[in-house]
Amino acid sequence: MAETLAEKLEKSDLGHWLARFESFMIFVGVAGPFATVPQLIKLYFTHSQHAEGQSLISWSLYALLSLLWFVYGLVVGKLPIYLGNGISMVLNLLMVFGIMLHAGYTF
Repeated sequence: MAETLAEKLEKSDLGHWLARFESFMIFVGVAGPFATVPQLIKLYFTHSQHAEGQSLISWSLYALLSLLWFVYGLVVGKLPIYLGNGISMVLNLLMVFGIMLHAGYTF
């Protein structure tokens, strides 16, 4: 049976080096999506009148893509992938609902 790229990487020096940073990558996977929080604060609390300037299509696609990555992370059992994308999906959906609440179905 042919060895996959992931299996080759795990056996390589680079793979062993990267494995040392798994805890850091879990932190990055969780902390990264929180970059959306300032947008959520503006959308819901400080500048809701600018909701029309947000793209409902883009935020919906971000939510959908996060969902796909979340499911993939669950299937392959990689905590940084499913945890980070699960959080990202929730935050992106909050953006979608906020845009629809304040601006309706805008593009």
